[in-house]
Amino acid sequence: MSDYENSTPPAAGNGSDDNTIAMLVHLSGIILGFIVPLIMWLVNKDNPQKSFLTDQSKEALNFQLTLLGVYIIGTILSIILIGALINLIAWIACIVLSIVAGLAANKGQAYRYPFAIRLIK
Repeated sequence: MSDYENSTPPAAGNGSDDNTIAMLVHLSGIILGFIVPLIMWLVNKDNPQKSFLTDQSKEALNFQLTLLGVYIIGTILSIILIGALINLIAWIACIVLSIVAGLAANKGQAYRYPFAIRLIK
C-alpha cells in the first residue's frame, strides 16, 4: 500500500483547491460584484463534497447583494451629497472585507462578514 492509501482523506471542503477557489470568489467581488459568487453558488449548491465552497460562495453573494443595496441607496442620496460619502465608505469596506475574507478562506476558515443581510440561506 502506498502512503496515499493509508492517509486519511481531507475533510469535505477543506481541500486546497476549494480554499483557493473560495478565496477567488471573495476577491472577485471587488471588481465583478455578485456575478462570480452567484455562479459558484449555483454550480456547487447541490454537491455535498463542495460544502465549504458553497458556504463561502453564499456568504460572498449575501455580502455583495448587501453592498448593491447600499450602492443604490447611496446613489439615490447623492442628490443631497451624502450619497457620495456612503458609496465611498461602502467601496472601501468592500475592498478591505473581501481581502480579509479571501485570506481566511484560503486558510480553510469559514468567514462571516460583519454586516451582510443573509438573503440566501
